[in-house]
Amino acid sequence: MYDRTTLESFYAKEAAQPDKPFLHQPFGERWETYSWGETGQMARRIAAYLRDQNLAPGSHIGLVSKNCREWIIADLAIMMAGHVSVPFFATLTGEQIAEVLELGDVKLLFAGKTEVWDGMKSGVPDDLPVIRFPHYADNSRVERGTAWEEILERYEPMSGTPVMPRDGLWTLIFTSGTTGTPKGVMLTIENQIALMRELYDRNPLENDYQGNNRYFSFLPLNHVAERGTVETMCLTHGGEIFFTESIERFAANLQHARPTFFFAVPRIWTKLQQGVLKKLPQEKLDTLLKIPVVSWFIKRKIRKGLGLDQSRCNVSGAAPIAQGTKAWFARMGIPISEAYGMTENGAVSHMIFADQDRPGSVGQPLPGTECRIDPESQEVLTRSPNTMPGYYKEPEKTAETIDADGWLHTGDQGRIDDGFLYLTGRVKDTFKTAKAKFIVPNEIEEKFAGNPDVDQLCILGLGMPQPLLVVSLSETGLENDRETVRARLQQQLDAVNDKLPSYKKVATIVVAEEPFSVENDRLTPTLKVKRPQVHTFYRDRMEGWIMGTERVIFE
Repeated sequence: MYDRTTLESFYAKEAAQPDKPFLHQPFGERWETYSWGETGQMARRIAAYLRDQNLAPGSHIGLVSKNCREWIIADLAIMMAGHVSVPFFATLTGEQIAEVLELGDVKLLFAGKTEVWDGMKSGVPDDLPVIRFPHYADNSRVERGTAWEEILERYEPMSGTPVMPRDGLWTLIFTSGTTGTPKGVMLTIENQIALMRELYDRNPLENDYQGNNRYFSFLPLNHVAERGTVETMCLTHGGEIFFTESIERFAANLQHARPTFFFAVPRIWTKLQQGVLKKLPQEKLDTLLKIPVVSWFIKRKIRKGLGLDQSRCNVSGAAPIAQGTKAWFARMGIPISEAYGMTENGAVSHMIFADQDRPGSVGQPLPGTECRIDPESQEVLTRSPNTMPGYYKEPEKTAETIDADGWLHTGDQGRIDDGFLYLTGRVKDTFKTAKAKFIVPNEIEEKFAGNPDVDQLCILGLGMPQPLLVVSLSETGLENDRETVRARLQQQLDAVNDKLPSYKKVATIVVAEEPFSVENDRLTPTLKVKRPQVHTFYRDRMEGWIMGTERVIFE
């Protein structure tokens, strides 16, 4: 049974394989690689510096940066020095980072690869010590605090293999949230060990125990899913982590990395699919796949072109993925498993594996996890050793989320069939129309998924006569003429409404002028739609659209 912390796992690999490659950082066509031993030496120097700052044991150390090699090294150094990491999204505004720095009692901040430091820095108190990562081209230049390079030059590596107390705090993760003030999820060392035990002993992510694993890191490392599936899995199983340089270099970086494990959120899977269909339209692809020998070559070319020809395990998570998207990738020879969980239960509680024929299910509980459905609200409840002890300095919110028997209230609604969990919506997403009828947005949105012209969609209609669907166009949709897009959406609207009861029928589809994004506050940093914010933006125009005669409207 696995019983090591990630830091203990790192020490073992640092000693056993110091010359093996570990961290790969791209700079255009050039890649720089740090071995396990080199990484250890740098982390030990940074840890020595942290210890020299006379911070109280278990102090909270902030970390704001896009994914890069220094992120991993800083995280290791924080643990080596006996402190608690508090990582943040690299897209925060000055007001937002000021809020979480205060809420998280942060005593020192690592500031690194970000494009918005010029705006963010206004929220970083003048008296807060800062360690700045090396500068990355096309990112903001951080000029305050102590330089990373200076610490590596001045400090000798810390010796020994210090470990954190197992009953102590590992990390404090602020939820991105779709509403309200961020909450600081406390995850302990025991939570970390429990999660790794589930993923190591059963090995659902199909890692090689000899360390022959390649991971591609591009989703925010401060999010528990990326941290659990990439950083901690690499530390426990061994292997190499390849980072992406930028959105523009994503495809090239992925092709270079050729990961053996690939984790992405649904929107990324959709983007990858749209990229293929842009070069090879679905109609032509369908024709080619009917020819046996040609089909084999086409699928192989697609897998290699994406950089996923060597992936043993592909996983989607953080939000529900459309069944049609999973089916499309499976047809290409890229089967997708799905993970379900949340920050509060350590990233994952359930998994549906690619070979399990349960359309719409997020799978069965992982070993050690219990799951049941609240009979009144249909809310999904979980209980496991991964569950957080609570929210930092928020006992009332903790009591609202974890009951006296240890059941975590996830906020999701669902049902269990033969041990498999099916999500039916969000407790807070469900809304009433003017007809006093409850609408569960997810079940309607799922019926509109798979349209190649559409990138994002959001069902609205709180207090309105009928539901309304807002969509943003994909690259394919933007390239097609407006009347073609309108006709396809009209056809899909008629087909969907034909199968819905009258109170659920979608009155109108509105094509958004601009896509939902983090910048316009309609997406969380993990690319989940903020329904309340979308509702607020369109609230004053919705009734006119719904009561009008046009069925597809371009904003």
